[in-house]
Amino acid sequence: MRAALYREAAYRAAAARGGERPVESLRIVRLANFVAPSSGGLRTALRELGRGYRAAGHEPVLIVPGERAGVRDTDQGRVVTLPGPLLPGSGGYRVLTDRRRVARVLEHLAPDRIEVSDRTTLRWTGAWARHRRIPAVMVSHETAHGVLRTWGMPEQAALRAADALNSRTAHAYARVVCTTEWAEREFVRIGARNVVRAPLGVDLVGSHPGLRDPRVRARHAREGEALLVLCSRLSVEKRPGTALDALEALRGRGVPAVLVVAGDGPLRARLEQRARERRLPVTFLGHLADRAALGALQATADVCLAPGPCETFGLAALEALACGTPVVASASSALPEIVGGAGAMATDSGDAFATAVQRLLARPERSRGQAARARAECFGWEGAIAAFLRAHEAGSGAGAPGEGPAHREGRLS
Repeated sequence: MRAALYREAAYRAAAARGGERPVESLRIVRLANFVAPSSGGLRTALRELGRGYRAAGHEPVLIVPGERAGVRDTDQGRVVTLPGPLLPGSGGYRVLTDRRRVARVLEHLAPDRIEVSDRTTLRWTGAWARHRRIPAVMVSHETAHGVLRTWGMPEQAALRAADALNSRTAHAYARVVCTTEWAEREFVRIGARNVVRAPLGVDLVGSHPGLRDPRVRARHAREGEALLVLCSRLSVEKRPGTALDALEALRGRGVPAVLVVAGDGPLRARLEQRARERRLPVTFLGHLADRAALGALQATADVCLAPGPCETFGLAALEALACGTPVVASASSALPEIVGGAGAMATDSGDAFATAVQRLLARPERSRGQAARARAECFGWEGAIAAFLRAHEAGSGAGAPGEGPAHREGRLS
């Protein structure tokens, strides 16, 4: 009981500390599920957006699930952790399931804006915010239709289920933020008029071609071998097995290639077994928490593989581009929109990915590296943060491309 009272007092203190904020400053409370220590794109996006909101003079607060409750100050703003159970078979993801507790913390924080990054278990926060006249934004980090199809639901059933889910989401929130036109389509299909386009970004200083390291190449590939890299969570919706199939196809065609996998997840053991059985030269590094080590791997690789068919943006692929490494991406995903001419697209099969890899390797190394970096420079975090702040109708002092038609639909209400 004493611990619970202490935590509630901490939450009240966190809210009270906002009393001296400038009048134009907003407390933007963000909620997210499926964030783990080994998370990739979502964790990066939450961190960079929080830093950007704070730099723009606002007060970001992030609520996420964890093993135990806690409050800590970070460079992305205050992070409130609430106990959440592990999601079976997810490889370590936790979920905020105690609605009353989450609602109580929200009441104490007294947000000016709410930003939610989970369209399933946290969708109830839209009604909570509307009842209190707090503008709320839902960030669509994945397509409902794509995820349902990846999990094996028939096409028509997936469309009907996705349309129903998206209709409820669009109705519950003042705005829905989509990071690409590809992700926006499923909301356009149902006639939603409160959709805003806001791209994500990449750290162009932390990810760059200068991270290329001959020692990394020597560790993973012999002279004359093509070094392929997969930076991905090893879960069903990411389709990591396509990378192994592509490697097998390449070697079957006489192309000397090796694969390094940076990432972890529920499919890792199965993928390792497949690599052993097929005698494929695959190195599984697990989750790389060291950003410098990950950057060196991405910059040293010849090609980065991004086989996820329902990726709505693909931060790992964008990081590879920033490091000067071209990307082969699933043509079914949003990545063709992001990668452009700095990579190659492939249908969702190992043979198609292998062919795309060969096309990229046939280009001069210098020109493909320059094209990759130039493309990444179109997606700095400064523009992304400005676009997200416009979705919140919050001041930023910076402009950004990618504004969707919903920006003209009027103010948040």
